[in-house]
Amino acid sequence: MSEVVKVRGEKKEVYLERSTTKNKIKFKKILTYLAFVGPALLFFLVIQIIPFVMGIYYSFTSWNGISSTTEWVGFANYARIFTNDDRFFDSFLFTTKFMFAAVVISNIIGFSFALLLNSALKTRNMLRTAFFIPNVIGGLLLGFIWQFIFVRGFAAIGDLTNLAFFQQPWLGDAKTAFWGIVIVFAWQISGYMMVIYIAALQGVDSSLLEAAKIDGASPVTILTKIIIPLILPAFTICFFLTISMAFKIFDLNLSLTGGGPFNSTQSVAINIYQEAFTNNNYGLGSAKSILFFLVVAIVTTVQVMITKKREVEA
Repeated sequence: MSEVVKVRGEKKEVYLERSTTKNKIKFKKILTYLAFVGPALLFFLVIQIIPFVMGIYYSFTSWNGISSTTEWVGFANYARIFTNDDRFFDSFLFTTKFMFAAVVISNIIGFSFALLLNSALKTRNMLRTAFFIPNVIGGLLLGFIWQFIFVRGFAAIGDLTNLAFFQQPWLGDAKTAFWGIVIVFAWQISGYMMVIYIAALQGVDSSLLEAAKIDGASPVTILTKIIIPLILPAFTICFFLTISMAFKIFDLNLSLTGGGPFNSTQSVAINIYQEAFTNNNYGLGSAKSILFFLVVAIVTTVQVMITKKREVEA
């Protein structure tokens, strides 16, 4: 009987040792995960989540952004936006039109560059770098550079060539200023889209393309029936990125036109910035930013759902 008790005791000790070892391993794994993921989660919480929650709170208040007291006003800020703020909706209309134009143009240019530089060109690496460089330049600096080009450079070329294209008041007229911002945005973003499309094109099985050529398929047929359906996930990513970037345009818009002439090119981001930090109406500015966030979230979600569905169908 004593031997049986002794054996059971030994088994219990072994079991406890094993469970203790497993707990130590789990604890070490948790510490490892925290060491790698913890700082990122902390910064995301401090920089993104907490300011977002505070913005929601301030959108229901009347606060000038400076004083230590805030007045709770409920939905008054949101009601004011829909009843007595035509400039906000004008800026939203401009931003929406800009988004459609910029997304189409930048993706067409980026995809065209990707098709060109995916071929066997000797200078393709140099050209890829050259086309990507504008995306590295800061938006404010890029805007001031292009402001000089539009105002001084185009005027000088127009005087030399007498071409009407260069003699237009590019940043002084509402229509040309709109297309000026679209041109600069597409010039900056197209290289980034090109990199994504090139990565997708390099994943296409070359044997499929060779088989299509042997069967007599034209280059247009190969592009529309084989290449594009196979790289639809890249289109989903690029559309999502360009839509969100175009909606949130601020630095290019600020440095090129500042929202002018006569607020005709004022984006929603500039309108929110002026409301909060120029007019010292932080509550109303926060309410506008929350509405803007909801619109951008809905549009991008719908876009991803539609393009993902096309991927499945393809």
